[in-house]
Amino acid sequence: MEKKSLNRNRIAAVRFTAEEYGRLVKRLKGTDCRQMSEYLRKCILGMPITVKYRNASLDEMMLETIRLRKELNALANNFNQAVKKLHALRQIQEFRDWIMQSEAQRAALLEKVEEIQKVMEKTAGKWLQS
Repeated sequence: MEKKSLNRNRIAAVRFTAEEYGRLVKRLKGTDCRQMSEYLRKCILGMPITVKYRNASLDEMMLETIRLRKELNALANNFNQAVKKLHALRQIQEFRDWIMQSEAQRAALLEKVEEIQKVMEKTAGKWLQS
């Protein structure tokens, strides 16, 4: 049994205007095709093309959640360092300084938690309207 050669050695050239090419690239990015030639071959030969759909509101929420998570991690790290310092304190004055700093961190932490709640409420509102 002889194997069929899958080498592609025939070229068909097509010219596009800048606008047409931009539209083509935009459509390509919305599919699972890795290369332009793969996408064009599927279009021309009538093969099925898998199109990716994205939920813009979910993407927006994920970006905001990532940003807030980074900030919360930084706050948690600072708070952890402060607690470690508390265990190592030997003088009362240092303890008073730590209390003042921890109050500022506590206020910042509560502010970030409120911000998270607002983002979640905003996203939930968008989903309920859909």
